Amino acid sequence: MDARVRALESILVDKGYVQREALDEIVEAYETRIGPHGGARVVARAWTDPDYAARLAADATSAVAELGLGGRQGEHMVAVFDDAGTHHLVVCTLCSCYPWAVLGIPPAWYKSSAYRARAVFEPRAVLADFGTVLPDDTRIRVWDSTAEIRYLVVPRRPAGTEGWDAERLAELVTRDAMIGVRLADEPAAVGARS
Repeated sequence: MDARVRALESILVDKGYVQREALDEIVEAYETRIGPHGGARVVARAWTDPDYAARLAADATSAVAELGLGGRQGEHMVAVFDDAGTHHLVVCTLCSCYPWAVLGIPPAWYKSSAYRARAVFEPRAVLADFGTVLPDDTRIRVWDSTAEIRYLVVPRRPAGTEGWDAERLAELVTRDAMIGVRLADEPAAVGARS
């Protein structure tokens, strides 16, 4: 796949359809300025600021824009909030619609046919594949992302994080948690990664 992408890139550059510098700038932007760290800031802010959480629930596109995020493939956002009885999972059954501007580059598995099919028919089994085992009475809601609406899961804030500021909390929020295949990391994970 990587070789095919490089070959296509070379052809497009050689024919003058794109400039290599422009492609490099796009890649650099998604690697450094745009990525799951932006979405993690959104979630951490929602965890620490009830007014922001209410704005995020009412109009996620505008609330996300307050933090300087959004734009192409980040417009028409909807935030769904996990709670004690409900867990949310995001999939794009048709292709790979995904909020790039908020979460960065989608993982390869998100685009796979297996994930797209199984997430709808057996979401609990898919979650288990990711190591996320939920109580039997937890309802799982699956959201089908489209070109018009893209979803952001706000996972439950982990216990033991009382008094943490938003910056520290953001370290617990992974891309996978904002897709819904995992829970937010536990506080011990921050120390383990340091």
